[in-house]
Amino acid sequence: MWTTAFITTVVVLTTSANAWLPHNEPQGLNNRGDEVFVYPLRTEPSKKRWLPATKKIRGVNLGSLFIYEPWIDSQEWANIGCEGEKSEFDCVMNKGQNIADKNFQAHWKRWINQTDLDEMLSYGLNTIRVPLGYWLKEDLVDGSEHFPKGGLEYLTQLCGWASDRGFYIILDLHGAPGAQEPNQPFTGQYAPTAGFYSDYNYGRAIEWLEWMTEIIHTKKEYRNVGMLELVNEPLNWDNAVDSLRKTYYPIANSAIRKIEDKLKVTSNNCLHIQMMGSLWGSGKPTEFLDDTSFTSFDDHRYLKWDTSVQVSHDAYINKSCSDDRNSDGPTIVGEWSLAVPDDAEKADAWNPQIQKEFYTKWFSAQVHAYEKHTLGWVFWTWKANLGDDYRWSYRGEVQFHKCVTRSLIVVDAARAGAIPKDLDSLPSVC
Repeated sequence: MWTTAFITTVVVLTTSANAWLPHNEPQGLNNRGDEVFVYPLRTEPSKKRWLPATKKIRGVNLGSLFIYEPWIDSQEWANIGCEGEKSEFDCVMNKGQNIADKNFQAHWKRWINQTDLDEMLSYGLNTIRVPLGYWLKEDLVDGSEHFPKGGLEYLTQLCGWASDRGFYIILDLHGAPGAQEPNQPFTGQYAPTAGFYSDYNYGRAIEWLEWMTEIIHTKKEYRNVGMLELVNEPLNWDNAVDSLRKTYYPIANSAIRKIEDKLKVTSNNCLHIQMMGSLWGSGKPTEFLDDTSFTSFDDHRYLKWDTSVQVSHDAYINKSCSDDRNSDGPTIVGEWSLAVPDDAEKADAWNPQIQKEFYTKWFSAQVHAYEKHTLGWVFWTWKANLGDDYRWSYRGEVQFHKCVTRSLIVVDAARAGAIPKDLDSLPSVC
């Protein structure tokens, strides 16, 4: 795996963001004086700062918190008042700004809370990735656009809770101005074309990154934010992304560093700037960068959509065991799941209730490869409401064995028992 330049001094979480990756040297402490990267979080004194199992990022995405994807939980989408709408943009436009703001603010309060973060810690997780939309900076939204307002307050609260518990935090520009992909609610809008790849929308995204960088370095709640992603899942294998590499990435990278220079942020406290790695298919992200210091790379790995892999239990485990997702430098597998192709997912051979042993082994194989070859992983997503199908929901995969009847439950992977609470007890399958 790649070796990165980490600080070698003790990291005490103060009011500034610390540009460290949780690898093998800094000691991160939460506000209780507990070490950040120990599974589960230690409360008793430990002479050894970093155990072998504590060197990797092990995290979850907070999907559908600040950018809602209706498929993740159709009931919550209806509770927000958005039933039948394709995206946040459509919902706000059709329901009206005031009503939508009230409903989305209620959603932000209930979707992820301190209990969720405590449960994540109990499962040995140390990292959260937070998908965000550019409309969080409300003055970037033009008159033709419609998004909920008031999210910054809730993001600040969340980052404060997470920092207090010692989580490493990745903030991700998941919904870019104009939409970086068409017909994708994860961009916040169901746009027929990808409008992001223009000077106007690049400019708005860069203004958002500058604003967020200043917030991260000046508000104590953001002290554990170590990474800022320039854009989630841009188009791949498309000529439009030439300007992404030639124009957007270099200017965005420079803009973040200029804000840090203005704030007199020391080099060891600079943010890691994350881009999708070459394996994503948008080209080499560093091709036109003059400075690649404190850069990192995101990889999203879903065998569900990889038609080169035979759809069988053995093929999936063998492929995952050998899957080297490292690419251009320090890499995190920032999205992955236990989902399988649509035409197979309902078959008995892939039924998550019948085949729990397989899903545990496949989870273990993916963890093995991602921790062997990269800095670690962030599962998509923390929770979903998909009935008894836990393959997209980490929380549910742990405790299904505690549930009595299928008719009474919404199953996530951790609660289902497919993922053990002690990640170091995963079976060795590779």
